[in-house]
Amino acid sequence: MSDWPRTLALAGAGKMGGAMLRGWLDGGLAASGVTVAEPHPSGELIALQAERGFALNPMKLAPAEVLVLAVKPQMLSDAAPTLQALAGPDTLAISVIAGKTLDDLAARFPAARAFVRVMPNTPAAVGRGAAAGAANAAVSATQRAWTERLMRAVGVFEWVADEALIDAVTALSGSGPAYVFALVEAMAKAGEAVGLPADLALRLARATVEGAGELLHRESGAPAETLRRNVTSPGGTTAAALGVLQGADGLDALLARAVRAARDRARELSG
Repeated sequence: MSDWPRTLALAGAGKMGGAMLRGWLDGGLAASGVTVAEPHPSGELIALQAERGFALNPMKLAPAEVLVLAVKPQMLSDAAPTLQALAGPDTLAISVIAGKTLDDLAARFPAARAFVRVMPNTPAAVGRGAAAGAANAAVSATQRAWTERLMRAVGVFEWVADEALIDAVTALSGSGPAYVFALVEAMAKAGEAVGLPADLALRLARATVEGAGELLHRESGAPAETLRRNVTSPGGTTAAALGVLQGADGLDALLARAVRAARDRARELSG
């Protein structure tokens, strides 16, 4: 049996939904079994449909083996009555909608039984996402395999046993790209403060983070701690900088507070 579902419906094909769709099609999902419901299709989505031939906003909606919910959170209430036609008793509903719990989803799609809640992040747009998901008890082994195939087509995917941990995933990897972008901004400003031209400082900061990320990826068997030690000579310049970053109120403590704040906010939004 194929590890791809035969039929898949995608509800919401904005930046995240559209990125996942392209990744699935590039990975081998048959376009003939794909239906996309997107009331405001972008030019990019229309071009992709013309190229691949999946169904875009058909007049009649029917249940699919997998329904991926990627609408904006504030749009779900209005969209759910129409989207219910895509979910039947044998449908796996995978939600990437922030803040919507498994119980909330089950209440909005009463015909379906199997639900997975996934928190992806924006690097999925370039096939380098980091996501984790939680499943309810009705999700079968086959449906778990479909979830893994779909999410790993656009990056890394892990399961968490307790849905409550999705808020922690949101705080770490869901919001995490913004932390990295903020680091680039801070490094560029720091470089400018010690005399570099602003444009040069930004280019160097950006290239440094991009290169370090690629090194981390290629050296996947090496812990980040090992890579850090490899570039930190005792008594050298890097050690001097890390002495500041790792102080009592340094980077570890700051990130711990930041991730905790994001997790707490995710809990509030989830109700």
